[in-house]
Amino acid sequence: MIVGVDEVGRGCLFGPVFAAAVSLSDSAAEELSALGLTDSKALSARRRAALVPRIQAKASVWALGQGSAREIDAQGIRVATELAMLRALQKLPQPPELVLVDGVLPLRLWAGDQRTIVRGDSQNASIAAASVLAKVARDSLICRLADRFPGYGLERHAGYGTAVHRQALMASGPTSMHRRSFLSRLFPSDDPLS
Repeated sequence: MIVGVDEVGRGCLFGPVFAAAVSLSDSAAEELSALGLTDSKALSARRRAALVPRIQAKASVWALGQGSAREIDAQGIRVATELAMLRALQKLPQPPELVLVDGVLPLRLWAGDQRTIVRGDSQNASIAAASVLAKVARDSLICRLADRFPGYGLERHAGYGTAVHRQALMASGPTSMHRRSFLSRLFPSDDPLS
């Protein structure tokens, strides 16, 4: 079994980083590619949402994992991203023979065989499928959290550092789910957010 893994939310100021692990047969990969499957960033929200049930139905296996804002602050974004990927892989019914990792950095926490693929989410259907599942799952969670944390515009920017989000942070301060390690780089040290 060959599994593609990808993450989303790495650059956000709020919430967890998500990862997905997906295995597709050659025929499923061809069918999903014909439906427009590619890197989640190149697809509209509506297109991503339409692809999710197709991916879930056609995948041999798939799973999601998260790395929390607290883990990001305590251990750094790379470790939290790797934890999210590892958690997704550990939810699979059996360990994959090969893991295809999007990007240039290997998954240090994975003891099995792996290969990195630069721009893998636009070159490999399993990685693209992982990117779509992770993006839709994370965006859905952030939209639900927008009700819990009103006034930050989370439903519009999914936690990224937009001008609206930064202004809300200046006015209201960070929530318990903001990545304080990211905020300290955005705001001066004499700011109350640091």
